[in-house]
Amino acid sequence: MTAATARRSINQVLAEARSRLCRVDPHQADAEMRAGALLVDIRPQAQRVAEGEVPGALRIERNVLEWRFDPGSDSRLPQARGYETRVIIMCSAGYTSSLAAASLQDLGLANATDLTGGFQAWAAAGLPVTAPQPAAHPSAF
Repeated sequence: MTAATARRSINQVLAEARSRLCRVDPHQADAEMRAGALLVDIRPQAQRVAEGEVPGALRIERNVLEWRFDPGSDSRLPQARGYETRVIIMCSAGYTSSLAAASLQDLGLANATDLTGGFQAWAAAGLPVTAPQPAAHPSAF
């Protein structure tokens, strides 16, 4: 396969990732979380501060996600109990989370999926969130 034939747009990559996922809406994610599923917020800290957070969600930035959930990794979280762990990935709007969930499936976590619409959909559904934190302003001298 040449480099030219291997090229795909991000929309193609996203569609392929989503074709493998059984995505959940905010109310489904909330119910699954209460039943023991892990809701994982992969947004960067600055975005969590600006938008708010879901109480009880694990905060794991995207750049270390696979290491934290690979059951064979020395850097895995205690919550990464095994390949059967139900993990629901959440980003801001539900795009990056699809790619991240597919990546966890590539590691063998067949029950990984993502939250359709991300944090924005969760908040719009009226589910619990913490308030965004005001931007820090430098003090005047």
